[in-house]
Amino acid sequence: MFAGIKLKPGDRTTMGKQFQRIEPTHRDFIERQHIFFNASAAPEGRVNVSPRDVAALRILDPNTVIYLDRTGSGNETAAHLLLSDRLTLMFCAFEGSPTILRLYGHARIVPRHSPEYDTLLAAHFDNTEVPGARQIVHLTIDLVQTSCGMNVPFFDYVSKRDQLTRWAEVKGEAALEDYRRQKNTLSIDGYPTGMFEEIEEAIKETTVP
Repeated sequence: MFAGIKLKPGDRTTMGKQFQRIEPTHRDFIERQHIFFNASAAPEGRVNVSPRDVAALRILDPNTVIYLDRTGSGNETAAHLLLSDRLTLMFCAFEGSPTILRLYGHARIVPRHSPEYDTLLAAHFDNTEVPGARQIVHLTIDLVQTSCGMNVPFFDYVSKRDQLTRWAEVKGEAALEDYRRQKNTLSIDGYPTGMFEEIEEAIKETTVP
């Protein structure tokens, strides 16, 4: 406990602890959140941090999580993972007891239209893509860490934004494909994301007799 800090009755804190897997209490905490953040970096260049919707995340087992990634104005994570497979996901408590939970591990991109993508989509997303879906990020976890989160402010959750869904629906699949070719092939540091090479290879795999 920090010296001089007086907690209110009922306050609980989670000081820094490390685990080799997602424990049941961690899973419960993750599934109660609305947002998480992913961080990635190439060996050189800029570090990327992006917000993600917890509704897109699935815990497959205590050391494996995936999330269904949607089309955006950049594809930094995919580019970074081709050069360094390190990925960290962070979850913060914005209500209740202060907690920060991080998942550390090694990740890869599962390209859309690949057999593995189709299998994961069927098994964990009711075989349904959200508008603008572009790939699945697969993380193998080697460390789970919790910390107190005492400096994270309280926020009240109001609702989801629907702009991304409406934008993808209006554009349609053909225009989204063009958009991804314009915006998602290189990182801001100029690193290739491999997105269309992987997709084309995946399509070949599904069409070869």
